[in-house]
Amino acid sequence: MRTYAGHSSAAASNELYRRNLAKGQTGLSVAFDLPTQTGYDPDHVLSRGEVGKVGVPISHIGDMRDLFDQIPLGEMNTSMTINAVAMYLLAMYQVAAEEQAEAAGQDPAEVVAALGGTTQNDIIKEYLSRGTHVFPPGPSMRLITDMVTYTVGEIPKWNPINICSYHLQEAGATPVQEVAYAMSTAIAVLDAVRDSGRVPQEEFGRVVARISFFVNAGVRFVEEMCKMRAFVELWDEITRERYGVTEAKQRRFRYGVQVNSLGLTEAQPENNVQRIVLEMLAVTLSKDARARAVQLPAWNEALGLPRPWDQQWALRLQQVLAFESDLLEYDDLFTGSPVVEQKVAEIVEGAKAEIDRIQDMGGAVPAVESGYMKSALVASHAKRRQRIEAGEDIVVGVNKFETTEPNPLTADLDTAIQTVDEGVEEAAIAAIRSWRSERDADPERGPRAAASLERLREVARTQENLMEASLECARAGVTVGEWAQALREVFGEFRAPTGVSGSVGVADGGSQELQAVRDRVARTEEELGEKLRVLVGKPGLDGHSNGAEQIAVRARDAGFEVIYQGIRLTPEQVVSAAVAEDVHLVGVSILSGSHMELVPDVLEGLRAQGAGDIPVIVGGIIPESDANRLREMGVAAVFTPKDFGLNEIMGRFVDIIREQRGLPAQEPATA
Repeated sequence: MRTYAGHSSAAASNELYRRNLAKGQTGLSVAFDLPTQTGYDPDHVLSRGEVGKVGVPISHIGDMRDLFDQIPLGEMNTSMTINAVAMYLLAMYQVAAEEQAEAAGQDPAEVVAALGGTTQNDIIKEYLSRGTHVFPPGPSMRLITDMVTYTVGEIPKWNPINICSYHLQEAGATPVQEVAYAMSTAIAVLDAVRDSGRVPQEEFGRVVARISFFVNAGVRFVEEMCKMRAFVELWDEITRERYGVTEAKQRRFRYGVQVNSLGLTEAQPENNVQRIVLEMLAVTLSKDARARAVQLPAWNEALGLPRPWDQQWALRLQQVLAFESDLLEYDDLFTGSPVVEQKVAEIVEGAKAEIDRIQDMGGAVPAVESGYMKSALVASHAKRRQRIEAGEDIVVGVNKFETTEPNPLTADLDTAIQTVDEGVEEAAIAAIRSWRSERDADPERGPRAAASLERLREVARTQENLMEASLECARAGVTVGEWAQALREVFGEFRAPTGVSGSVGVADGGSQELQAVRDRVARTEEELGEKLRVLVGKPGLDGHSNGAEQIAVRARDAGFEVIYQGIRLTPEQVVSAAVAEDVHLVGVSILSGSHMELVPDVLEGLRAQGAGDIPVIVGGIIPESDANRLREMGVAAVFTPKDFGLNEIMGRFVDIIREQRGLPAQEPATA
């Protein structure tokens, strides 16, 4: 029983963890901030506005010590949501455990061998949905392979990879796609480990036994429950037939789940509680496919960062199910159901066909590099949005039953979410600079850190396992940014396909609303004598690009020329693109909470380039008080999750452009 938690600083997060453990939480799920996840120190230019926002900044072994102070790692089960730099976070975790053991008079090797937990370490889904990748697919798979082969011998209770279909569903995956893409990722990893020759065939079952999954559970209860049974069936078949694993226990489908955040709404957010409960039941009622670990989002996640009380509420939902109800006491309730068997067979059949299609391309890595999987997800997400807009999919409180009583939970929105102190980033920058300065000035530590980084580069140029070199970097006090930069110099960096250009949008002419907007765009172009161009930009490190992609696809369908360059841009790059492309509108998408730092930088950059007349709009999870401040700064409009009607948003684009260009108001789009 976990909650996904971490923010501000290692010390603040340590206090939160110890408080949650005292409330009955039985494991830890660490949320790292975006600079940590993408291999940057807090003082890097791309870290601006992101430090401590969506997780805890961990920059070196000193931070790792503080994060787990008074929490005995040898007795803890810790899940770390970390991918591109997973090897280095695991190395620091191991070193922290060794130091705890030495301080307690224990054998460090015994404590390390007893460490239990998980590094997410699924880089494929980062290219597809979450955007915290750093290195190209080949070197990334090498890092994963090195971790798998290291842990199976040295940390045998550790799950070195947590294949994560959760974010695939967030990016639009259907149940069939979620199963197929997750299994294709598992096949790519297991094939790479097998082909490395480091694990004898007779011991390969130990590798398979440490592969875990992190799955999404949506609100369609029957479909989601059947999806989990399909996962179990397929995993057993693949591990038995493809890898020759004969021991049933090693073939067990081991998964944790966070229930769906995509379906949580800003409108009537109290409805999120029953959504969360229903989704939790989908992964607990079926005993033959029951989750091994569950973490639940909080009711107010669509509004901002949950407070400790909100996390406690989410934990209590699990505890009521586990300890008050009898739902966990019986054998599987669905065995023999013809409805369930038919749905499971349908998902299995569809997933097998999609797995075969990906294998025909050469596997998951080529399917990422070609943009195939990303385009498929963007297209699926676009179709989902269309169904909601058309009223085919009902979202209570959003497109049906919208009337509501005043909500006492959100009466004061500024206190309904957790806020991160503005001084956190400045403190982290000062701390990292002090750490590096003191380390480098030390006659022993400075040369040791430099030597460990040079050794890391040397090993990266070979086929040797990188884990030992990374452990030495951790012991030497090397920072996450330094470790990642050393590997960037050898491996290079990678910009994943956006999936927008190859994605279908509206399959036919679209709804009457879309056709009306398209007509308004065409008439405005005639009046201006030029094509309407929109730049969709994602400054900062926020890699959750689903919303930006859907805006880009719909804007294209509405007749705009769309410039979308993907994630991880500096404000200066957004400004440069806007000026170079001579756009009529800049749309900035930020979901990480860094809008108050990055949006002003974009506005100031445009003014400095003599382009201050280009209207800027902002989309993201933005509290109303911040939205008001952004509008006061000159932002033309702010869109949040409650603004789900894409055609209405496109109509606003036209209105804003016309107003800026001095054109008379048009009649609004009508059905």
